Order: sequence, then structure tokens, then C-alpha cells
Amino acid sequence: MRYVPKSVRVPRRYPTAMLLLVVAVLLALPGCHRHYRPVQAPKSETSIVKRQLNADGTYYVRSGDTLYAIAFSYGLDPMDVAKMNGITSPYTIYPGQKLQLIKPTVAQKSGSSSAVTVNAAKTPGSVTTTTIKPPVSSTRAQTEPVKPVSEATAPVTTKQPSPAPAPASSTADPTSWKWPTKGRVIRGFVAGDPARNGLDIGGKEGQAITATSGGQVVYSGNGLIGYGELIIIKHSENMLSAYAHNRVRLVKEGDQVWAGQKIAEMGRNSSNEALLHFEIRALGKPVNPMNYLPDS
Repeated sequence: MRYVPKSVRVPRRYPTAMLLLVVAVLLALPGCHRHYRPVQAPKSETSIVKRQLNADGTYYVRSGDTLYAIAFSYGLDPMDVAKMNGITSPYTIYPGQKLQLIKPTVAQKSGSSSAVTVNAAKTPGSVTTTTIKPPVSSTRAQTEPVKPVSEATAPVTTKQPSPAPAPASSTADPTSWKWPTKGRVIRGFVAGDPARNGLDIGGKEGQAITATSGGQVVYSGNGLIGYGELIIIKHSENMLSAYAHNRVRLVKEGDQVWAGQKIAEMGRNSSNEALLHFEIRALGKPVNPMNYLPDS
């Protein structure tokens, strides 16, 4: 007869039931620690605040903004925005600074109920329409009586000095342009369509993105909705080029670049397409890049 230790002997009157219970317990013990549900890390959430105009057509500068990026968002000429706000070269702005983007009309200044509607975000895939209502004035300034001018007093005229000419490099538009990357144009420019402000050039993720002409980098960041990692290059007082959906940006604001210089690597858009979204803007307005690029 086989010897069974007393510690595991089972009363004969409950042999089957007890054996099944012991077996079930022994089978459960080794794996019980494997069934704990792992703690899931909280999902990271990122959001980009849309650039919103105030009711009087003004905008408060946020951290990371540049004059060119703000003007680019609204399809405005950066030089017009600079002049309207008395900003001179090198066009430095500061967080919290109040900029006038839309010039109030005569009707608005007089307190009438007319309103101005602008496309507040000219980005691929979306457009936000903002209606700017005139500010309501509770009091009006009284006009002082005009003092008569003596006939003997001759009017005094002051000759304003003529402004010094700007360097040729900042005023002359490029005479030649290069394709910013290799690939097939999968979506072309459509005038008046904010989602088609430029060309979508397909390619492979990581391939070189180059400057289409020489100039200065005036924006390098990811603060414009719909453009991903974006680079904007100023070629003259009138002309800009933009390179969106990059995987890596290789230049920073203030850098001088030459035509054909590698400035980024191709990335993917929100639809997971490997491409470059490329724009050319004249006086702040999107124009068809095919009118500037050489025949491929």
C-alpha cells in the first residue's frame, strides 16, 4: 500500500469531493497573479488654440506667434499689418501685444451697425468665418470750434524727408524658383478654396524638402492649425513660400537660406499621406505655385 503523509490524507468518506477541491486550489494558485489588469497611462492631449479676432478686428499676440504667422493665418499682407500697427523692421512682436488686423471702416468709426466678414483661418481643410461688429460707443467727443485764421498768416508747410530706400534683397521679387521636393502633384491649387491654397506634392516620408528660392525664415513651428510642422520663408517684401507637414524642421526663425538648401524632411498630413503642402503667397494672398515653378 502506498504511503500518504498525514498532512494530505483525505477522510475516506469524502475522497472524491476533497480531491477535486484540492486540485482546483492547486491549479488556481500559480496563475492568479497574472490576471491583474495593468494600469493604463492617461492619454496625452494636445490642443492648438485657434487665432480668434476680437470684435473690433484686433488680435492679442500669443507666445510663439510671429508677425508673418499671424498675417499668414488670415491671408493678410504682413507689411500692411506692420504699417497699421507702427511696427518696423525686424518686425518684433511680444506676447500680450494688441495688434489691429482689420482696419475699421468709416461706418464702423461713426458707430453704424455695419459689419465686416473675413476668412479668419485660411488653412488646408478648414476655414473659420469671423464677423467683426463695430464697437458701440457710449459717448461721442464734442467738436471744438475752429478758430479763424488770420489772413496775414501764411500757411506753414513742412517737407517730410523721403524714406531711405530698402536693400534690394528685401524688395526685389525672386526671378527664378525651384521645385521644393521631388514627387507628383496629387492636388493642385484652386483659387478661393482655403483647403487648396497650394500644391500637395506626394513622396516618401523623410525625403528632402528644399527652399524654392533664397530668403529668410520668418516662421518655423507648429502653431498654425492644419499645417503641422510649418516653415515660412520671406523672399521679398511681397513674396512668401510655405512648407507644411514636415517630419523634421532643419531651420529656425531668422536663418538665411539659399535656393535648393535642405530645410526639412517630408512628413505626413492628418490623413497619413506622405506629402508636402507647398504654398506661394503674394502680398499675403495665396497664388498658384504652378505660375512660378519651372516646367518639370
